Amino acid sequence: ERDAGKEIKASKEETTKGNGKPQTERPRFMFNIADGGFTELHTLWQNEERAAISSGKMNEIWHRRHDFWLLAGIVVHGYARWQDIQNDPQFAIVNEPFKSQANKGNFLEMKNKFLARRFKLLEQALVIEEQLRRAAYLNMTQDPSHPAMALNARFAEVECLAESHQHLSKESLAGNKPANAVLHKVLNQLEELLSDMKADVTRLPATLSRVPPIAARLQMSERSILSRLASKGTETHTAQQYGNWPPESILLATFCYNYSCFGVCLYQLCTSTD
Repeated sequence: ERDAGKEIKASKEETTKGNGKPQTERPRFMFNIADGGFTELHTLWQNEERAAISSGKMNEIWHRRHDFWLLAGIVVHGYARWQDIQNDPQFAIVNEPFKSQANKGNFLEMKNKFLARRFKLLEQALVIEEQLRRAAYLNMTQDPSHPAMALNARFAEVECLAESHQHLSKESLAGNKPANAVLHKVLNQLEELLSDMKADVTRLPATLSRVPPIAARLQMSERSILSRLASKGTETHTAQQYGNWPPESILLATFCYNYSCFGVCLYQLCTSTD
């Protein structure tokens, strides 16, 4: 997904009512985290949005929109301030999926644990997004001779072979002898590929142990990140824009503001006076 997927559409389209008065439509909600498929976030979003749309319960089933407002709440109230976020009227949407379970004894504990797990996933996706952006900026590419690349190529071959011949099993069961012969050849090919993949996997641990840390590969240490966040320009901007926010909220908001397109959208939303 492109970074543009994270932008909130600012322009509002106008249509004309029957009485001739212009009607302002709600801007389309757009939010994304480009994690490159390294987390389960996008799979979850697809399943959740499909369930929410089919049931018509857009607020009652947690999905992408709830994640956006959860992150917005964390920027305003701070890390792990789940109760403060839930009590804030502007983030009321995060309470909707739990209303049907309000009569349970461990209701609050269950809700807070869910929010903590969800934020952990979102944070992981945001970190990966930044690492991918940094890698692209440094023009870093994977070495074609790396064992992981061979493993990836063989996996793609297995997937393609299985999908293109999946109809053979039904035809073979129906008594089609030519299909049965082809099926046996395909199964032998799959067996050989899986054997090669097993050999590749055994070589990976030794290779991975020699790979330098992500921070070193991206030429960006933890100290340099903190130094950049604590620079004078950032301090001035922070003091003017964030007022009396908790320190942890300022750190998250500043990080997002400097490094993520999502941060720009979120910053504009949370500091809006509208």
